[in-house]
Amino acid sequence: MAENGEFSFKSKSSGRNGLPKIQTQKPRNDVCHDDSGPTVKAQTIDELHALQKKKSAPSTPIHPGTPFSPKTEEERQKQQLQSISASLASLTRETGPKLVKGDPARKIEGQKLTHVAHPDYFTPAISLSDSALKFTHVLYNLSPAELYEQAIKYEKGSFITSTGALATLSGAKTGRSPRDKRVVKDKTTEDELWWGKGSPNIEMDEHTFLVNRERAVDYLNSLDKVFVNDQFLNWDPEHRIKVRIVSARAYHSLFMHNMCIRPTPEELEDFGTPDFTIYNAGQFPCNRYTHYMTSSTSIDINLARREMVILGTQYAGEMKKGLFSVMHYLMPKRQILSLHSGCNMGKNGDVALFFGLSGTGKTTLSTDHNRYLIGDDEHCWSENGVSNIEGGCYAKCVDLSKEKEPDIWNAIKFGAVLENVVFDEHTREVDYIDKSVTENTRAAYPIEYIPNAKIPCVGPHPKNVILLACDAFGVLPPVSKLSLAQTMYHFISGYTALVAGTEDGIKEPQATFSACFGAAFIMLHPTKYAAMLAEKMQKYGATGWLVNTGWSGGSYGLGSRIKLAYTRKIIDAIHSGSLLKANYKKTEVFGLEIPTEIEGVPSEVLDPVNTWSDKKAYNDTLVKLAGLFRTNFEVFTNYKIGKDSKLTEEILAAGPIF
Repeated sequence: MAENGEFSFKSKSSGRNGLPKIQTQKPRNDVCHDDSGPTVKAQTIDELHALQKKKSAPSTPIHPGTPFSPKTEEERQKQQLQSISASLASLTRETGPKLVKGDPARKIEGQKLTHVAHPDYFTPAISLSDSALKFTHVLYNLSPAELYEQAIKYEKGSFITSTGALATLSGAKTGRSPRDKRVVKDKTTEDELWWGKGSPNIEMDEHTFLVNRERAVDYLNSLDKVFVNDQFLNWDPEHRIKVRIVSARAYHSLFMHNMCIRPTPEELEDFGTPDFTIYNAGQFPCNRYTHYMTSSTSIDINLARREMVILGTQYAGEMKKGLFSVMHYLMPKRQILSLHSGCNMGKNGDVALFFGLSGTGKTTLSTDHNRYLIGDDEHCWSENGVSNIEGGCYAKCVDLSKEKEPDIWNAIKFGAVLENVVFDEHTREVDYIDKSVTENTRAAYPIEYIPNAKIPCVGPHPKNVILLACDAFGVLPPVSKLSLAQTMYHFISGYTALVAGTEDGIKEPQATFSACFGAAFIMLHPTKYAAMLAEKMQKYGATGWLVNTGWSGGSYGLGSRIKLAYTRKIIDAIHSGSLLKANYKKTEVFGLEIPTEIEGVPSEVLDPVNTWSDKKAYNDTLVKLAGLFRTNFEVFTNYKIGKDSKLTEEILAAGPIF
């Protein structure tokens, strides 16, 4: 017998192939067991799965120095659900839906569902409906991992790519629908907002908004589950806005998780009532018979109610840009300038703002490995300095390569959302060149995914304001120093030139103007933002620059694109302050101050007239472009800023003279 007394090879009987049989004996405690490892503390497979996940709850005080009395999990959940129930309340039935937290697919046996509604609402005994008898499950501020599970399990077209990003489809709409965006016109907004010719604001009345709101809320309440995100806008803690997004798709929840500022567990405890709420019922169409509706899509903003309703489009960018429009209204009321710009900061604390339409190089030039990125798209300029509005980046992916945009390429990993991309069905490797779904392929990821991002995303007052234009006419200089009036004029103009094909196949430049470099999102008249910009630039000593990243030596087809290396040298000279010390001369027609020399840039390139062999063609093209500027500006000439028209006259005088 073996020493432990449990088995022995000493046996008279033999087993197969003449081997001795193993004889076993019961151990002294009369229990057979496996000594290879400790047993799990579970009696069933469900209990074993429950052990996998541990509860996470805040454990530190919200405000330093104050005594911390943690709420129980039950109290915390009840408060959150009451607040969400109030958000989802029908305005006609005067009651919020019955809510319960968690995934309906993971109901625990014997779980008791309690009606949680806002205490300010009551349930009428007479007009009871089916919706009052059901529970809606709330998936509240889920993590990216949880949202991945929801998307892959329940949303067709959701896949994990080879780099770990979540690939999704936005349905029939693969871009924004500006013609379907409406703003409620009431007694307040009638006077405050910019309406009429050139304005992005298309009016609707309060009643129509409420019809669409009811439709969206009814749709969301009819679902088994809704996703709720409570997050922030604006990294400046003094001026941040609390936003709540209620949506039906995990894709939308993860997108906003990335694009808004993510609260800590402690901040969520103290979140309370949101300042603004989005009801995203994008899978459900609006009613075409409803007044003001021109399609099955409607994006509606009610500034008085601080609400936004989305019907008939699943494109996530509507939420991002809808909130940006709201910030363009809320921030100027606090004397804070909202800006559609990129922003970076040097190691010495010098901040630069970059404005530019698509194709001007805004993303490329604001992403500089020698400088910190404060943000790539939306900013505020307050008495405290600059701050990013968002918590993430929304990058174009068409023709993306690791060589051209390494930071964006590397940011597309676990947690990132990829919209409408095409990938290999086996390897899941994304083909960024393939435009089968749309040219507008996008990636949304947290700003922390960019290595040189400055966290928190705030900085001191800007030293330089850089307006970028891709002039395909080839007559604007590579760089010009602007006066305050010129900065306002070119800021309001928001010029670039695209190369568009004409009927006979000849390609020629086409001027594009977008007020404040983001006309689709502004709420007030452009001159109001321009006046605020000039006031802040004057107060904090910032310099305005117009940088042309387009053509030189002729228009598109004759001249050539200004080398990126030259543009980078120009931007470096602006950042270092050396360009302020250069000698300048004035151009004709536009009256721009241009430097005579910049280190690393050939001097003849700095004045566009030198690069054209046909001087008459240059002058004709220059006057043609000046005429386009003047025609575009006519819509702004009748708008007076301030008590008299002095500032308006100054801005007009800063335009081209011919």
